[in-house]
Amino acid sequence: MWKRWIAVLLVAALGILPQGKALASSPDPWAIAAQALGIYGMYKSALTDLLRMGNNVHAQVSSRRQDLRENGQDRNPMDVQLVDRVMKQLIDKGDYAMQVNSLPFLWAVNDSKLFNASCYPTNYISVNRGLVRGLNSDEDEIAAVLAHEMVHGLRQHSAHNYAQAVAQAMGITLLGMETNNVDWQKLNGLVGYSIATNVTMPTEAEADEEGFFLMTSAGFNPGGPAAAMARMQHYLRYETRDMYEFDSPDKKGQTEYSDHPETEDREKRLAELMTEYSCGHVTIRDQKDVLIDGELFLSVGDTGASYDNTVENAYGVAGALAKAFHDHDTIEGWNFRTEQGRMDCLTDDRVYGILKEFAGNGETMQRLETLVAAAYGREADAEGRAKLQEKEKKRMDELEKIRQQALSADKKFAEKLRYNSDAYSDYGMSEMAMVEMERAMKSEKQDNMAECYVIRGRAKAVAGDFAGALEDAGKGIRMDGSNALNYLNRADIYRMMGDREKAMEDCAKARELDKKSAVAWLLTAELYDEMDQREQALDAYRTLHTLDSKAEIPKEYLKEIDPKAFARMEKEEAKKAQETKEQEDAAEEKGA
Repeated sequence: MWKRWIAVLLVAALGILPQGKALASSPDPWAIAAQALGIYGMYKSALTDLLRMGNNVHAQVSSRRQDLRENGQDRNPMDVQLVDRVMKQLIDKGDYAMQVNSLPFLWAVNDSKLFNASCYPTNYISVNRGLVRGLNSDEDEIAAVLAHEMVHGLRQHSAHNYAQAVAQAMGITLLGMETNNVDWQKLNGLVGYSIATNVTMPTEAEADEEGFFLMTSAGFNPGGPAAAMARMQHYLRYETRDMYEFDSPDKKGQTEYSDHPETEDREKRLAELMTEYSCGHVTIRDQKDVLIDGELFLSVGDTGASYDNTVENAYGVAGALAKAFHDHDTIEGWNFRTEQGRMDCLTDDRVYGILKEFAGNGETMQRLETLVAAAYGREADAEGRAKLQEKEKKRMDELEKIRQQALSADKKFAEKLRYNSDAYSDYGMSEMAMVEMERAMKSEKQDNMAECYVIRGRAKAVAGDFAGALEDAGKGIRMDGSNALNYLNRADIYRMMGDREKAMEDCAKARELDKKSAVAWLLTAELYDEMDQREQALDAYRTLHTLDSKAEIPKEYLKEIDPKAFARMEKEEAKKAQETKEQEDAAEEKGA
């Protein structure tokens, strides 16, 4: 995805260069400094624009619509339910911190058969049907990928990567032009290699590691990330035979480069993280033997229907053990027990299911108890648990620092959170609206709590909680009865309840407080229209058009208010319909 962005932004960057003038053939210190400043300026400008877009609700919703328009929506409800379930668990239970200028996550499963997922600068996560199927709908492996993408959003990697890539592309291009030695094909390759190795790859490694801790903190199997890499290698090598996207950029003569590290190296690192997570107790040998402190616990087998999934099973069993060692400081937490002649341990948590499946309830389970007891016995002389706890404390301190920075951010960010919440309500996305309002009301620099209450009330109304909505809205208006927006939000609550008379009363109050409020006249016009009072609606829309000539007005009213604008609208709609038909015809022809 970044290649398309870079092409657009680089063209814009090169547009600032003087046309028809060659740069000096000999280096000029002042020219070099000017170029450096220009490149830095381009970086800052691109970053500012991307971060602004990343905090724009309309851009986020547009991201989702564009993705589903281009790739279609996955028609299998099981895929969608699985991704929804995993994302909600990651969001609700995972340890992470949101930047103050980032939106809550939005996601969808599209109908692309490609093995991929991506996080847009708007914190929209696009999940391909091909990824869900390629990972055999395994919750832990999918959680690993989605947590990886969440980290890209949490760290705002997309915005920073795109901006850095623009700067690198600009710098390399200027260097080539400075020496009057521009081979555009080779230059394109150099730009691609530089961006892949210096910009994107480091953030991929960061997303792997931080994604591991995010997904494990949410309760998923610590073996899931390494298992996902193992599965990806098999899938791409033997099923799709397309390794380009995941090969390292080291092939001579390439002009296109992957922006991901070697999959095998990623699997190895994620397996190391799993071992660290187990306080150093659990490892895997020969992709099938699960060891506890170097002693064989068991060797897993193949349970796959269409391919050998032994290595994924090994990571699943090892991950379950890692979670148990991590979560319990003593063997008592494992709760080894014998009930009705059957030996069991731990809980019925889904993560432990694969461990119990392979261990059974006889000798292997007894061996597990023996190995676990010995492992805890050796912990007094080991540093694994202490190192892990120190690392986790450092990570939690870093997350708390981000949270505190968000809480104490400038009041303009607190204001933006309010408006983001209201925008989500406009789209009927009450849950997202409530998330933003919770963040807004916790902000130390929040300067309009009255408006917060009313906006939260509207979000509750969108969710169907009308009693809570009126309670919040009433409280906000009592706190500040001079804000027209407070009355407009309550008017919309009454409207959703079907009480148009009270909605009209609040609209009138809003117009009294702000005579130039286009929103007040829009809501008034819509209410009159809903009540079949056409003349009053026409007058209200006419006033709206006077206040805002670009306001959207229904065609039947616009035709009377502004015939020329109506004609332009008809022409634009006809053109758009023709373009849509041509696109659909082209798609059908391609499909045939």
